[in-house]
Order: sequence, then structure tokens, then C-alpha cells
Amino acid sequence: MHTRTRALNTAWIIGFVLAFAGLALTWPADAERPTNPPNILLFILDDVGIDQMKTFGYGGATAPRTPNIDTIATAGVRFRNVWTMPECSPSRAMLFEGRYPLRTNVYSAILPVDLANSQVPPYETTTPRILRDAGYTSGLFGKFHLTGSDVNPATNPLGYTAVHQLGWDYFAGWQDGAPHPIDPTAGGVGAFCDGGSSAGAPCGSDNPCPDGATCGLYSCGFVPNSTDDAAHGADSGACYFVNEPCSPISRSALVPTPGRTCMERGGIFVPNATCASAPPADVNFGLQNAYYAGQLVINQPEGSFQVLPPQDPSGAGRGYRTILESQRAIDWINARSSAAPWMATVSYSSAHTPYQQAPTSLLPAASVPTGGTNCLKLADQRVLSNQMIESMDKEIGRVLVDTGLATRNADGSLDYSPAASNTMIVIIGDNGTYAPGVKLPFNFERAKGTVYQTGVWTPLIVAGPLVQSPGRQVDAMVNVADVFQLFGEIAGLDVHKIVPKSRPLDSVSMLPYLTNPQQRSLRSTNFTQTALNIRPRGYVTPPCVIDSFSTCIQLVPSQAICTVEEGTWWGQGGTVPGAPQQDCCGVNRYRQTQSPPQSAYNVLPDWQMAIRDDTYKLVKYQVTDYSTTTGNCETNQFTEFYAIDEAVPPRLDDAPFNLLAPSHVLTKAEAKALAKLGNELDRLLASQKACSGDGNRDGMVDQEDVDQLDYWDRTTGGNSSWYDFNLDGLTSSCDVPFECDLPFITQGKFPRRCPRSTGSR
Repeated sequence: MHTRTRALNTAWIIGFVLAFAGLALTWPADAERPTNPPNILLFILDDVGIDQMKTFGYGGATAPRTPNIDTIATAGVRFRNVWTMPECSPSRAMLFEGRYPLRTNVYSAILPVDLANSQVPPYETTTPRILRDAGYTSGLFGKFHLTGSDVNPATNPLGYTAVHQLGWDYFAGWQDGAPHPIDPTAGGVGAFCDGGSSAGAPCGSDNPCPDGATCGLYSCGFVPNSTDDAAHGADSGACYFVNEPCSPISRSALVPTPGRTCMERGGIFVPNATCASAPPADVNFGLQNAYYAGQLVINQPEGSFQVLPPQDPSGAGRGYRTILESQRAIDWINARSSAAPWMATVSYSSAHTPYQQAPTSLLPAASVPTGGTNCLKLADQRVLSNQMIESMDKEIGRVLVDTGLATRNADGSLDYSPAASNTMIVIIGDNGTYAPGVKLPFNFERAKGTVYQTGVWTPLIVAGPLVQSPGRQVDAMVNVADVFQLFGEIAGLDVHKIVPKSRPLDSVSMLPYLTNPQQRSLRSTNFTQTALNIRPRGYVTPPCVIDSFSTCIQLVPSQAICTVEEGTWWGQGGTVPGAPQQDCCGVNRYRQTQSPPQSAYNVLPDWQMAIRDDTYKLVKYQVTDYSTTTGNCETNQFTEFYAIDEAVPPRLDDAPFNLLAPSHVLTKAEAKALAKLGNELDRLLASQKACSGDGNRDGMVDQEDVDQLDYWDRTTGGNSSWYDFNLDGLTSSCDVPFECDLPFITQGKFPRRCPRSTGSR
């Protein structure tokens, strides 16, 4: 058995009790707790911006077909003016704790190199903890990505019980931020070099292909049929499984591609072979394959956990991810007692890269492909993105039907009546669409990872018995932090009275929008930001160039991840002339000092932030890049200012419309709005006060912090934790006493109160 199970250790429980001593979740005296609060069913769509959604008026010329989401939207409220953060981890952190990145240090997608300082700690007052006081049980299914993962245990202090330790009663899903790369060997059977002078030669992890050739023949992770690939495809073969006998499989009208069908069933297809008592030696069930084979992690209510790798005999981690995530949620919901409320979060991995085929059984008839697909081609990726969103829509409908929240009409359409169940449904995208899948007129150059509209403007739909006058849209500004408050409001809880003042909130009420169709906007401004997460002092992420967009980034810590993002690695081990380079500035220096000079790549900013009101938007960012004028790397800050336009189609915040361009003279109204937004941004940034030594975020630096530092030192073996104050990647005595270079806890007055931080509202 490859399953690993362990109970939560007693030392953690002691530390947990210390951390939350004195925190009582009490019901506000001026309100009445509902006797039968609604259940909450949350669907998170990964990398799905509002540009994809026809129900919001967008979707371009080839919008994904989403009949189930459309039905829920018609039965609820569409919030069409929602901002998230530009990347998944900070958005998800805000969704469950209601606090901007400037307060939590979760600035961007958490990567293996990021220290625990930029991960959600067990000290935060998360949604499942708040709801527990109202009698809720909480389950999370699918993508997590609020902490580190097994990819780098040294920066993952909570380990495999992270979801449990942050408050959820049950978890079944994936701790990584995205599925692993597509396995081009299709389970080991295609482990041959594809291209270059070594084409056809055997290869593997210990035998890479020379000349930068790919190890593996199959770009989509399965063996194609002979029509789509005459050289390497197959129309018959043996389909081997980890948990059932081998099945022969051949091409037919129902099985046009046997290799794909085998993969969809969780198997590995051996082309042109007959079934034997054991699979051939080259079949490797341990290889992860994007959406079809992964490592499933389960957290049980009492604190134990299981790790089920793709080769586990249960087969739990094999099959299409969206189906697995839905089924786990269905089983958990159906096991709940009607006597107690619950919150189920179905956190889909889709439509995050890598783009890979969804099962044809999940696709509308018009979307079923008729020919081969190359998962590395941009044009094919756009089609796959649509199919992955359509498969999510199909599974959302299945979750509702299989849990009794909806039924099917005779024509197969969803019959959903919010009054028929005591369940609130929330559907939200975690950030804007990734560039290859962006729909016009939205700008793929200002997509996910940027603070522009395409990067942060996402769909939000809320339906259920609390909604009055369904079928309408709300135009008021909403931030992802506000959804955190909505969860509390559904349960009858005031999160601003529950969350300690030492952890100021940035959320604004949302329930009035559901109950009062005439409700005016409750936000005067909206905010978003992104930056590098906290990494060890002196660490510089090597450069990766996303060639299709001519952009250099320093976000991915390894060549493998760079390759997954269809990038070219310029760091150590890269094959580009002039590599290795330390940073993007070095890449552009090399290119522009060649003879003749080569064009410079765009460089992703060091940090970005944006703030807006109902009419205007202010953008600020910092870029470090090579200057041909000085011959040096220079850091410069930039400011842009736009008029907001949310029409269908919208005029987006793109460079030609920058009101600070030299060709434009600001009107008095524009100048006044610019100054006001600038002042509001300064006020917001100043509202969070630094307090070195307050690792548990209780507003005090005291003996409890010393005890907690000692706890994390012992628990992590001295590795990264929230008590690594000198940011060296270690938790040790060097974070406390005077003999170290950056003493924090016991320096000066001790114990001491932290400077008071305030929320944005």
C-alpha cells in the first residue's frame, strides 16, 4: 500500500490551544441567530474571468457553453462588478479570511520556494472556524493552495494536515496550486525523444533528451489514434489499471481514440498490445498526468490524513479531476444530517493550465472534437480552455442533481428552484483568465497576473432562498473579501465582531444586495494587488520567458514549471544562448547588447496595485529592467489612470486610454478624482502596521510568541514558519536573542503591544 496515515500530533493541539486562548466566537447581542441557517455550497472556478461568461454579456465569438451556470444565474443574482486578486492564492486567502494581501503577506500564487510567512497561518480566523460556532460542518474538495505542499516540505510547516489545521472538518483534494504537467510519455509507454537529433531514442528522468528535445511522444498525455498520429498512434491495445484487470480496447464509433478512453477511465494504454497478467515494465502508474493522475490528500475530522499517490491500489487519484472533485463533494453532502447546516466548497482545479482534454461525456454535442489536438499549440489551447469550462458546468449541474438540490427536465436541462432547498449557492472565479484563453475584446497581455480588468474582473453568482427578486444583476463594486463576510451573514454572524481587532478586515456587507433589489453600493472604492511572496533573503527567482507573449517573468522557481507554462528557461540548465541569467534584466541586457541588438522582452512588474471608485481607476507598479541609456538595471515606478467602462463590450484599461498619457490634459474632475484615489491608496497602505515578533497576529509580542517560536522550531525541525522573523528560511533561536543579526521578540520593551492596524472599512 502506498497510503500514508498519521494522527494529528498532541504538540500541535497544545500549540493550537495556546494560539486561540481567549478567542470566543460569540453571537452579537443586537441580533438574533437564525434557527435554521441555510447550507452553503461554494463553487470556485480556477482562472475563469468574466470574459468567459455569456450570462454576463461576454464570451467573445466562441463563448463556453454553460447552461447549468446560466440557469443558476437566472434563479439568483449576478454580481457583474467584482474584483479578485490577480492570482489564486491571495484571492482564496481573502475568500476565507477577508483580509487584503498587504495584511497577510499572501501576495501571489504560493510556490515551493515561498516561505511560510506568505502562507495562511493557523492563527487566522477562517470561514470554517467562524461557521463552526453556528453549528456548521465544513468540507473542501479539490484545489487548496493556501499553504505549501510536499514539493518542498521545508517551506510547508503544516504538512498534509494543512486544511484541517486551518479549520475544515474534511478535505479531499490537492494541496498543489495546479495539476502536475501533462505526462507526454502517457504513463511510460511513450518515453522516447520527440524531435531533434535524438528522435526515437529512449529517455527518462535519469536519461534526458539532448538538444532540448521533449522526452515523450504525446503532447496531451494519451496515445492518439492512427488517423491523428500515423507514426505513433494506435487503434487498439491493452488498457491496464491499478485496481482492476486489464481490458482490451479497440477503435470504434463509440471509442474513436482508445488511448484517450483508457486514460479517461484511469488506465494506461499500451498500444498494439494484448492484455497480460501483469503490465509491461515500461508502464508506470506513479507518473502524474495533469488532470488524469494525481496525488490525492484526505484530511479526516479527527486530524488524521491519507496521501494517495497515482499508483495507490484504490485508484482514488486516477480519473478526470473535475469528476473526482464533484463526486467527493456529492458523497460528503449526502452524508450530512438535515439537523445541522453545512458548507461545502467545490474548488475545481479547472480551467488552470495545463490545458488538457475533458472527457467527451461532459461536453455539449457541438463541442465534441472531430480531430486531433496538440496541447502545446496556442490555438488548440483556446479550444481546450472552453471544453474544460464546459465540463465544469456539466459537473456543477450533476452536483446539484445528485444532492437533491435540483432535478432534470425532460430535455436534460437543469430544473433548479432555490425555494426547494435551504441551501445558498455561490459561484465565483478566483482571478482573471490566463492569457491563452482570454476572450476578445479583453486583453490577453493584461490577463491573470496583472491588476488590469482582464486580470481581476471575475464572475460571481449567488442563488438561494435568501435572494429576493431573482434574475437580476448587481452593478455595485464587490471585492472577493466581501464574500467572506457574506458567508458569515448567511449563517447570521457578524464577522467584524468575531474576528479579533488585531486582524483587521477589509470586507463589506453583501447580504443587503440579496435581500433588497434597490440596495445602493456599499463600497466607495475597490482594491487589488500582487507582488512576489516572501522568499529567503538574497534569493532571486531565475528568469522564464513566456515566448508566445514575449514576456519575461520571475515567478516560477524551476525549469520544469517554466516549461509547463510554455516558457523558455534562462536560468541554470537552460539551453538558450547567453544563459544562465540571474534575472529578467540580465536577459534583456544580453539581447540588447548583441550585434545586431535583439528586441527586449516585456518584464513583469515587481509589484502592482490598483484602486478604483465608481468612475476612475488608479494603477501603480514598479519594474526593474535594463536601460539602454545607462547600461544598467534600473528600477522605476509608474502611475496610470483610467476612466471605468463596464459596457458590453467594455473599453478596457488599456494603454491608449491612460489619462496620464502626454497627449491628454486632465480635466478638473479627473484631477480631483486622481488626487482622491491617490490619498485613499496611501491611507490603505498605511493602515497596516508592522509588528515584528507578533507571529500569532494577536496584537502583542509576549511570552506566548516565545513559546510558539519554540513550538515551531521543534515541529518543523528548524525550517520555515511564521516565526522566521529574519527571513532566512529557518525558525531558530536566531529569531529571538541579541546575538543574532536581526533580533525581534525580546528586543526593547517586552512584552509590548503592536501598533494598531485598521481595516479598510
